[in-house]
Amino acid sequence: MKNLGLLIILNLLFISITFGQESQKRKKVEIDTKFGVMVIELYNETPKHRDNFLKLVSQKYYDGVLFHRVINNFMIQGGDPNSRNAQPNEQLGNGGPNYTIDAEILPQLFHKKGALAAARQGDNVNPLKKSSGSQFYIVHGQKYTEAQMNATINRANQTQIQELTKEYISKNQKIADQLKEFQEAKLYDSVNSIVQNIMNIVQNSPDFKPKTYRSEKIQAYSTIGGTPHLDEGYTVFGQVVSGLSIIDSIAAQPVGKSDRPIENLKMKIKIVP
Repeated sequence: MKNLGLLIILNLLFISITFGQESQKRKKVEIDTKFGVMVIELYNETPKHRDNFLKLVSQKYYDGVLFHRVINNFMIQGGDPNSRNAQPNEQLGNGGPNYTIDAEILPQLFHKKGALAAARQGDNVNPLKKSSGSQFYIVHGQKYTEAQMNATINRANQTQIQELTKEYISKNQKIADQLKEFQEAKLYDSVNSIVQNIMNIVQNSPDFKPKTYRSEKIQAYSTIGGTPHLDEGYTVFGQVVSGLSIIDSIAAQPVGKSDRPIENLKMKIKIVP
């Protein structure tokens, strides 16, 4: 009886472990194009985007929709339902369902070649970085050396320092007045001295969050390539695991106004096991 009880417990444990593994499996979709098929895994870490995409695919929302914006060495974009029956030279990129998706931006999910990410409106009208309900892009990108990546991250950090410096000055009227006085008197060394001092202050403040590249990012961007300057600005929610060469073929197509391919490039998407 003891052995039987132990066997039952082990079986239940095995079933529990197996079920847990199954529940963590990534869902896959196929994007069928005139150049071939891409297989994409959707990340479980971005459930809102994953579930929305699967819902739309199951509704055949994307069937017949175009890749309406293509920029070689950058990305290929689609998902605008208005593109399905678009006339030549018609402006595209504003269509979609009447909702957005909350951002699910994670540092470990980045813009290497083949990354599936959500398109969105710019920060000036969309400070929360909410995603389009249907439009997406797939990264084409290019390869970067470690030196180029460090230069990119340094520029991003400098931009952050400059924004924090402006904010610091705007909150300190006395300093703002003093800077204005020195500028009018053409005492530029004094201006630079004050600004440099403020920049040193903000760099040591908790508001400054310097960006860095982890080793896996450096390896990915230097081998298969990508678009590192988009990291942490858009939600990446999947990755092409088969058919990367299809991206090359689409990205190489001639384009016209607003980067729309001259030839209509239709897609068809389905969920696969």
